Amino acid sequence: MKKVLPLTVAAVLGLAGCSVADQAPDADDDAQASVTIMTHDSFNVPEELVTAFEEDSGYSVTTTSPGDAGAVLNQLILQQDNPTVDGVYGIDNYSAETLLAEDMLTTHDVQLGSAEEFTVASDTDGHLAPIDHGQVCVNMDNEWFDDQGLTPPETLDDLTDPDYEGLFVTTDPTASSPGLAFLVATIADQDDWQRYWQDLLDNGTKVAGGWSDAYYSDFTAAGDGEYPLVLSYSSSPSAEEGRTSSILGTCTQQVEYAGVLADGANPDGARAFIEFLLSTEFQETLPEEMYMYPVDDSVELPEEWATYAELAEDPITVDEAEVADNRDQWLTDWTEVYENHSS
Repeated sequence: MKKVLPLTVAAVLGLAGCSVADQAPDADDDAQASVTIMTHDSFNVPEELVTAFEEDSGYSVTTTSPGDAGAVLNQLILQQDNPTVDGVYGIDNYSAETLLAEDMLTTHDVQLGSAEEFTVASDTDGHLAPIDHGQVCVNMDNEWFDDQGLTPPETLDDLTDPDYEGLFVTTDPTASSPGLAFLVATIADQDDWQRYWQDLLDNGTKVAGGWSDAYYSDFTAAGDGEYPLVLSYSSSPSAEEGRTSSILGTCTQQVEYAGVLADGANPDGARAFIEFLLSTEFQETLPEEMYMYPVDDSVELPEEWATYAELAEDPITVDEAEVADNRDQWLTDWTEVYENHSS
């Protein structure tokens, strides 16, 4: 998918300080007058805000998406020697160390404010800027469980219980960032994660290609699906007005980052866009437009989020450096387990 965002008026943004203007191109420099950002396919921002950014910065913005967050990482690595974009948004915390190890990024030089608490521990030079956060959790169809008189599962272990046979749909961790987060959570939570996945698949768990397929096609609460348990986000129930809820014992943290490509044609433009992503105006759109929580702690969440978008107080956590060291092997091992089960 490729999306070209329009150009119009400014002023409403009120971006902090004068950094964006300082990074604005010369009017006659056509090569520097545009900035191209690779994003995942869930990226969404009101056009009037992009318009304001373009007017304020002097850059026209083009976004391009190869697919889910996993596809973004893979595409960046494939074009490492000849990048076609200037910046990237949507790298998740379980892929961040992998991208940093490729040494493709340069410093973003943006003041992070309260976003500082979400930085990658090893990223001491400031190559990745946190933009939003949330939790990946199993969601359940409350009405379905009430109708069946079945007590909902509470933990990852419960998902392998025969009481929940054929009820859960997750996503492919090789292509989906929530799928990768769930795989990592199972590895952290289980003594023998490969045995756990064999049990999970034996119990009729479906693996969908991506989040949209799982949520909108397979989940009973969001469509005509057959699965009342789906891998999604802690924020998803806010859109369902009480018809769904998160199973907090299955949640793991997710943070999304943006960065500047060192060999991109317009690193200043990418820096200006990251500053835009951290502006109050953009951060305020995150709950409604992308169902993620802002990293700016001064931004108030919508009222319905307080009711329905509960965060787990003690989510399953994993050392991100350990994930980077083992990510490829874990995905290879998971693929072998999955393919052997399917054959």
